[in-house]
Amino acid sequence: MFSALADPTRRDMVARLAAGDATVNELAEPYDVSLQAVSKHLRVLEDAGLVSRTREAQRRPVHLEAGVFDLMTKWIERYRRQAEERYRRLDDLLETMADEAPTAPPTPKGTDR
Repeated sequence: MFSALADPTRRDMVARLAAGDATVNELAEPYDVSLQAVSKHLRVLEDAGLVSRTREAQRRPVHLEAGVFDLMTKWIERYRRQAEERYRRLDDLLETMADEAPTAPPTPKGTDR
């Protein structure tokens, strides 16, 4: 999923699909690329499970699979919490080390130290 979203064109397509379903032609409008290139981008997004295509008579709309983004968000959140916990433990350790560190003796007056 993350590699599919690494491309700025695909990210833009996903953002546009968040507003509603669209056809390949509608998705291709703002880009200076062929319909084949847009279809390839959509195939990458489909393979990642981020979009799906359906058939409505002659129309084949592309649909954003929002549930997949919920799963990605949960996955990211889990790792964010783990990272925060590790940083909290590191902060605690550094604070303990600073409290235990010997203090430097005072510098005698009249020296350039």
